[in-house]
Amino acid sequence: MKERANTNNRLRVRRVAIGLFCILGASIGAWLIASHRQESGELLAGMTADRIVVEKSARKLSVYRNGKVCKVYRIALGRAPIGAKQQEGDMKTPEGHYTIDYRNPNSDFHLALHISYPSPDDQARAAARGLSAGGDVMIHGVPNGSDWIGSLHRQKDWTAGCIALTDQEIEELWQVVPDGTPIEIAP
Repeated sequence: MKERANTNNRLRVRRVAIGLFCILGASIGAWLIASHRQESGELLAGMTADRIVVEKSARKLSVYRNGKVCKVYRIALGRAPIGAKQQEGDMKTPEGHYTIDYRNPNSDFHLALHISYPSPDDQARAAARGLSAGGDVMIHGVPNGSDWIGSLHRQKDWTAGCIALTDQEIEELWQVVPDGTPIEIAP
């Protein structure tokens, strides 16, 4: 009888421990979701962004309106993310002040917003070394046909120097970022 009571007590302790573990796990999950929502913000239909700031080291792109952050996106960068783009083919994402100067609705990466790299200074630095500064730096989605990968694309920097979002995220950005929007890309 005593052995049976000990077994029942152990089962009760296990059930309580499992219950507490589940409650703890659910609480942590809810906190993470709430933190993500708070961090990522919300873009409103009809809103027009007036500035984009990319922080390469934090792997984030922030959308501003009237001096306030409206939304933050997690991003992937060029395969050699440290340092500013110096030349064509170096796999680096540029650093500096640019603008969104046109858009490509037929991109190989879902949709693409073109960044005005290279600036005259970028071109002069590359030319002084006898090199091309490169170009075609974009904010874009994942490769066409790969939308199933979603946010997993951010596990590794994979672009040739562009800034990558999920397809859903570039669709949001596409709607609120007009041509001419300033973009600052910081280390």
